[in-house]
Amino acid sequence: SGLSRLDTSVVFEALSTGCVSTTAYISIHNMCCWMVDRYGNEGQRTKHLPSLVTMQRLASYCLTEPGAGSDASALSLSARREEGVYVLNGTKAFISGGGETDVYVVMARTGGQGPRGITCFLVEEGTEGLGFGKKEKKVGWNSQPTRAVIFEDCRVPVSNRIGGEGDGFSIAMNGLNGGRINIASCSLGAAQASLEQTVEHVLVRGAFGKKLSEFQHIQFKLAEMATKLVTSRVMVRRAAECLDQDTHDKVAMCSMAKLYATDSCFEVCNDALQLHGGYGYLKEYPVQQYMRDTRVHQILEGTNEIMKLIIAR
Repeated sequence: SGLSRLDTSVVFEALSTGCVSTTAYISIHNMCCWMVDRYGNEGQRTKHLPSLVTMQRLASYCLTEPGAGSDASALSLSARREEGVYVLNGTKAFISGGGETDVYVVMARTGGQGPRGITCFLVEEGTEGLGFGKKEKKVGWNSQPTRAVIFEDCRVPVSNRIGGEGDGFSIAMNGLNGGRINIASCSLGAAQASLEQTVEHVLVRGAFGKKLSEFQHIQFKLAEMATKLVTSRVMVRRAAECLDQDTHDKVAMCSMAKLYATDSCFEVCNDALQLHGGYGYLKEYPVQQYMRDTRVHQILEGTNEIMKLIIAR
């Protein structure tokens, strides 16, 4: 589309005011497309991108494993090269779209331990040896399925390798810079919608003879929520600009934005539920879904504890 990272942040925020879960999946699909476009060869781009960018085909990102979450460089899914193919064995965990999507961007180990031994592959749906676990029952993100993706002597053509052997970890980390901005933008949309709905609620809900909006405590809480939202938005937009401009501090900026925005926007959503009282705990009211959907943003695309480690470097 030619849109910048800054443009994309604005789009994902707007979409998330409607459905955080669906928008978050689109952001993952978007990251997979970017990896193929940025690191794939001409043949791979020609074959895969036309149907991916129009979303006629959908993609999933496979990095996390049962024993390798935050420590992504410790992944153990193996890719052994044979004549014309790589044979993949192992399991990926918590894969959004698993079992329903058409293309899997998979990080696997072709070499020794550590980040230099990781390589990126495209594994297409229907490939022999590709299987899936049960559909997970999640707190949020329920518009998209999540499953383990299982590789059992899964034979992937050498032509489906993205980049060279050993490039996978670098591809994964570069992709996550944009992914962190995108998921933070999804949190912005949820917080914006939650704040707007809360303002509407306190203007009509009464207690002790007056509207909730007339209580100074409520006014102060709304002021805090609005301030958290606006400061989060400024940080996310600035990080997007840094990534667009390829600044020297882009990795730290993306990590700061993801850390601050996902923490702060979850607090906004949680406070919105509280200000709705018992109504906020009913599924008829959207604030509970914004709260449930944004909680996982503090975990995925690198936990917020890992964001602090990256920033500290």
